[in-house]
Amino acid sequence: MSNGDIFVGEIIGTAILILFGAGVCAAVTLRYSKARASGWVVIAFGWGFGVLAGAYTAAPLSGGHLNPAVTLGIAVDTGEWGKVWVYLLGQLVGAMLGAVLCYLTYFAQFQANVRQDRTGTTEGDADEPVPTLGIFSTIPEIRNPVANLVTEIIATVGLVLPILAFGLTEGLGESGTLVLIVALLVVGIGLSLGGPTGYAINPTRDLGPRIVHTFLPIPNKGTSDWGYAWVPVAGPLIGGVLAGFIYNLAF
Repeated sequence: MSNGDIFVGEIIGTAILILFGAGVCAAVTLRYSKARASGWVVIAFGWGFGVLAGAYTAAPLSGGHLNPAVTLGIAVDTGEWGKVWVYLLGQLVGAMLGAVLCYLTYFAQFQANVRQDRTGTTEGDADEPVPTLGIFSTIPEIRNPVANLVTEIIATVGLVLPILAFGLTEGLGESGTLVLIVALLVVGIGLSLGGPTGYAINPTRDLGPRIVHTFLPIPNKGTSDWGYAWVPVAGPLIGGVLAGFIYNLAF
């Protein structure tokens, strides 16, 4: 795979991932969305389908990593580091692009974050601003940086180690079902391990949209919470490398 193919593939695939993932969060969160308050199970499956669509789309060009933790885990396993920077750059650009596309898709709902009457005043408690950061990036349910970091490390090992092990099953690759199994794995992680932190398990999935959230002109959008931003970056990076080492030792 050429550097150009990898870069373009990761941009496209990661943009689709974030469009679906941030999109389902917007659908569940924003006022005047038909899917509002439909719940965590919907969010988990929305992210899983984002992985499915993004990885299948990117696979012919780049292999469909879409996640620096996956890229690092593979590099630790294979010892091939020369193209890692191309993957990571494409993933960051794609994540930012996907966040912008989500914003454009839900533009009217974002603009209606606080509805006003003709006098320019809000219409009561039902029209309080909806915090928007959780649409784009993760927010811990209990803010404890050490515990949150450990959660992200464990959840990312739970993603990357199985992905590496799936490669040992030739039938998955030959049948074209490997990406489907990975997508279901992401759904499972969301349902089982997503409660404490919102399961970033992907540094650029959190960082790229957080950057975009900082600059988007969303009314009453609230903070972008940069004080916490290092956790969903560092945790998955550590988890990806750790999964690569475990794979090398065990398999």
